Amino acid sequence: MADGPTINTIAERAGVSIASVSRVLNGLPTRQETVRKVMAAADELGYVRNAVARSLKSRRTHQVAFAMADVGNPAYLAMLRQIQPVLKAAGYRLVLHSTDAVVADEIDVLHSLGERYVDGLIMSPLRVTEAHLQMLAAARTPVVIIGQVPDGTRVDNVRADSRTGVRLAIDHLYALGRRRIAMVNGPLDTVPGAARGAAYREALQDLGLPYDENLVQIGDFYRAEGGRAVAELLARVPDVDALMCANDLIALGALDVLRAAGRRVPQDVAVVGMDDTDLAAASWPSLTSVSLGSAERGKAAAELLLERLQGGDREPRRVTVPPELVIRASTAGEPVGPGGPGAGYGQRTDEGGKA
Repeated sequence: MADGPTINTIAERAGVSIASVSRVLNGLPTRQETVRKVMAAADELGYVRNAVARSLKSRRTHQVAFAMADVGNPAYLAMLRQIQPVLKAAGYRLVLHSTDAVVADEIDVLHSLGERYVDGLIMSPLRVTEAHLQMLAAARTPVVIIGQVPDGTRVDNVRADSRTGVRLAIDHLYALGRRRIAMVNGPLDTVPGAARGAAYREALQDLGLPYDENLVQIGDFYRAEGGRAVAELLARVPDVDALMCANDLIALGALDVLRAAGRRVPQDVAVVGMDDTDLAAASWPSLTSVSLGSAERGKAAAELLLERLQGGDREPRRVTVPPELVIRASTAGEPVGPGGPGAGYGQRTDEGGKA
């Protein structure tokens, strides 16, 4: 039987030095282009690395964890689809944690970093507690947080501008002549719930509309809970003419309830979601939604983490992804049937309001 591929043959195939191949395969800091060449050559030659021996030698596992609240939420899946290829190209495997937004589970993930089961962590918590901040300050493994953290927190951070996103949506609904604009939110003790609730109130104030607590309903960031929240809201204030929903899943629940109640969308009630997930374009009617750049945030987080893993020694960075309003049939146009034409389908509205 012929001998398998060796470091020498990988170096020859990749066009790099043997030393460079050794550094890549042992998980030592190396230029990303060199990593890409070596990994591609190793795959082509069928090289099988001894992960146990390598991790013992380099104290690296070549694994990275991604901890999110709900693996079934399309917004997190959009992040995942960008995180995976960035890290895979650099030779890292991805370990997933779905925490159900349970703080104790997230703290456990952070605590386990001390056991060196992964080389780095990307986390997207819905709540950021003092315990989170203490564990982040003590972490000896690189961590990137997707979401809001307090100013001064020394951790790489990728965030959305959901306040501006809510304002884009409210301005759009106001321009359509809607004046009874209700807000269906998730829990206010979560980072997105607090930010989006405050943004709704500020947007109404700036437009000269009164803030009415009866037009605010708190539920949770899931479709079924969103539907129940909308049903309660409509029972209390049936003259609502627009719904600002804190995410797409809540908005889909709203469409379910409005359909069952015989309320036409958008003629009777206009509906806006947030996240612009794949479900927004596939729903009936298609859902106007604020894109918070889930894919862009995932890619940025992976790139920040990779910089750290490859020896980047710098001050923590903050990346903010701007929102974009994507206008579809739930606020504009006349729905004519699933998949059919209609004004407003596929339109994208920038922050200046131009389609």
